[in-house]
Amino acid sequence: MATPFTLIAAPHTPFHPDGTLNLDPIAKQAALFSRNGIDGVFACGTTGEGLHMTTAERKAVAERWAAVRGTLRVIVHVGHSCQRDATLLAAHAKDIGASAVAALAPHFIKPTTPEELVEFFRPVAAACAPLPFLYYDIPTLTGVRASAARFLELADAAIPNVGGVKFTNIDVIGLQECVTAGGGKFEVFFGCDEMLLAAVAVGARRAVGSTYNYSSVLHRKVVAAYDTADRDLAARLQRESVRMVRILEKYGGPIVAGKEVMKLYGIDLGPPRPPLAPLTASQVAGLHAELKELGVLNPTG
Repeated sequence: MATPFTLIAAPHTPFHPDGTLNLDPIAKQAALFSRNGIDGVFACGTTGEGLHMTTAERKAVAERWAAVRGTLRVIVHVGHSCQRDATLLAAHAKDIGASAVAALAPHFIKPTTPEELVEFFRPVAAACAPLPFLYYDIPTLTGVRASAARFLELADAAIPNVGGVKFTNIDVIGLQECVTAGGGKFEVFFGCDEMLLAAVAVGARRAVGSTYNYSSVLHRKVVAAYDTADRDLAARLQRESVRMVRILEKYGGPIVAGKEVMKLYGIDLGPPRPPLAPLTASQVAGLHAELKELGVLNPTG
């Protein structure tokens, strides 16, 4: 029997029309996720525009997720180019009862080696111990391409609470190395939704993604088809995921378009923050029409 599959949503952060923080819809997001088989949330990450918020705002969002979580696992992203701010956010996540802490690499003046990553993250991880600390590897945005698997190997000796990696990276070879690092002891969350099938095929059993906010049913079907050896069905369902992602990209990407998709589920999350811009009314209509024609979402379920 296959190891149970863990699906984590990377939730959008709600804002008022004027761009200020709006915490009220978070309870609705949590309820939707619980109904749709989501196992947890990755709060204040890329989809959540964490790096476009102040430290105080990030703390407020994390607190609200911890308060309304129900049975959801709450992973708080604390990544920051300022090590001290990341450390403060990690300590706060521990204080509010988060399940785990994650952090992306500093991305202005960048670490270039796994050794430098370990040294940067050492005090951040210590601040949230004994909670698991996850390295958020997303090289397309940070520009940091140090080996995540090598980071895990080094951190295993230097960071007692290192728990794994959020691998938002299309390097399937590197993913395999992370899955097997330390004899398979680490949690490896794959972060490229449109490549989920490839990740499952090389042993990944955990995923974090933006589209899981509204397409968890589709992606669980991908995994279920693979687990029952119906590879043709799994491939067909994954192609539907790819088509969905292409539509989202056409209309501004998973943050901008994703917030508009959430309105189909009765949850208004407001606009994105600059430099992102909201869609026009005609763009919203086009997005909704194309997704309806694709038929992969189930907003009334």
